[in-house]
Amino acid sequence: MSTPDTFANRRDRVLNRIFARLSTRQKAAVGFVSQPEPRTIGTLARGRQLMAGNLMFAGYLIQSPQSSLWDEPAPNPAFDAERHGFAWLDDLAAVGGPQARDLAQEWLWGWIDTFGRGHGPSWVPELTGRRMIRWINHAIFLLRGKDKAASDAFYRSLARQSWFLARRWRGAAPGLPRFEALAGLIYAGLSLEGKEALADPAVRALAHECETQIDAQGGLPTRNPEELLEVFTLLTWTAHALHEAGRGTTQAHAAAIERIAPTLRTLRHADGGLARFHGGGRGLEGRLEQALAASHVKPQHAHAPAMGYARLSARRTSVIIDAARPPTGAASFNAHASTLAFELTSGRRPLIVNCGSGASFGSEWRRAGRATPSHSTLCLSGYSCARLTEPTAGTGREALVDGASHVPIEITEQPDGVSFQGGHDGYAQHFGLTHARTLDLTFDGRGLAGEELLLAIDDDARRRFDGAMDRAKLAGLAFDVRFHLHPDVDATLDLGGAAVSMSLRSGEVWVFRHDARFQLSLSPSVYLENGRLKPRTSRQIVLSGRALDYSTRIRWSLSKAQETGVAVRDLVRDEMEFEA
Repeated sequence: MSTPDTFANRRDRVLNRIFARLSTRQKAAVGFVSQPEPRTIGTLARGRQLMAGNLMFAGYLIQSPQSSLWDEPAPNPAFDAERHGFAWLDDLAAVGGPQARDLAQEWLWGWIDTFGRGHGPSWVPELTGRRMIRWINHAIFLLRGKDKAASDAFYRSLARQSWFLARRWRGAAPGLPRFEALAGLIYAGLSLEGKEALADPAVRALAHECETQIDAQGGLPTRNPEELLEVFTLLTWTAHALHEAGRGTTQAHAAAIERIAPTLRTLRHADGGLARFHGGGRGLEGRLEQALAASHVKPQHAHAPAMGYARLSARRTSVIIDAARPPTGAASFNAHASTLAFELTSGRRPLIVNCGSGASFGSEWRRAGRATPSHSTLCLSGYSCARLTEPTAGTGREALVDGASHVPIEITEQPDGVSFQGGHDGYAQHFGLTHARTLDLTFDGRGLAGEELLLAIDDDARRRFDGAMDRAKLAGLAFDVRFHLHPDVDATLDLGGAAVSMSLRSGEVWVFRHDARFQLSLSPSVYLENGRLKPRTSRQIVLSGRALDYSTRIRWSLSKAQETGVAVRDLVRDEMEFEA
């Protein structure tokens, strides 16, 4: 069931407005205790886009070379959140130079003039924390050449936002929003003169969040890999800031970093990007490497699943599988029906992917991206292995319900490689069938053999299957096994439709084959990627058939077409494109 717009949520919004107004009574901070250094990484290409007047946030583009960032009406709340969070400061700082600095200064002091007295949508704890981290990180870049009046306005606004955060961080939702709020408060307490008293309560609160929100596997309830990276980044930033201040981190804080680091390494593909599951993307380029290096946690060879994901890797090939129950309750608002879906990357090139989160392209794309057909797994009768609730009143969020409740898995080493076996009961209630998947990766990483099973495992399941067959008039239950391809993969049907050849930009060629019992096709697909104006067109391999008995077996394989070196010189650059 969806959660209504509760009294508690309405109360939080009212309290945010009240404390935002009261913050104007605070005295300005005097200056910085120490000279802050940037910890955030921006994108040069995106910074140049901003300088050209191309304002692209949350998948929306506004071309406004003359007007201010704050003069343009927001097409949706996500657009507003991105511009008020000031992460774009990282991109302008990456460009550097007088023109980028002038634009950053114009937009920052424009925000102070327009919203600095507690007005507007940006006075919520998580956005305030995100904004303060950027202001403090880039203070030297921002204050250069400014007069005393402008500097006083800057420090006064920081003092007001610090006071607001100190009283409203509890209003941020548990998880990444609360970590952002507390990280911003710790930055303020450590950096601003006269605000030292803010640091200790925030450090204790952060330790509590580390204990309650980061589980024993180093994961989050949302099971979103990119969100975990953002939390990990905030923890490493605050740990570094605390060490620079001579304070050290709490045991809970340090332990959370030690738990998360190996989990992120498990979720990292061979190309350095994160697996794209449950609303998460690949992560900002360079952020994962920077955070892992800053954590000082040594790499460990992990065998067990991490945050519910299993990893198979050999040489240049990585396979990451969603091998656990989907998130539930409040943690499921961005969750996907992706149980047993997998992604495969060879060297620097993704081959098999999931479509990804369509949140930046609107509600319809977001809903489509969460469905099972948007993932590289089996879909039965066009149904997803979990369902979405009606949108929550006031927020429009949709929870994921009726997902798999039992997902047994096993990872074993075989004479010629490593094997994953798993199953889920997401279709058992309606069709009586359990989906079981086996993936065998060879030790040289050159081949992946797969097997799908649809099984009615007991008498009750057989009765459900018989009922579903009656409804289908004994024509069988249609299924599709989908393998979504990355947009850079060039795929063609071969051998009279019995195989698919896939060429990567590295020069590698992979071939998909099957046991010829079912129909093979190459169909259109999409790749949903943040930072694009629209979804990228792609293709998908689809094995289609019908389940007619209590047991149906589908066999397939992926293998390299020719011998290629273990270390391929993949020198083709991936340039960031402005257009989709």
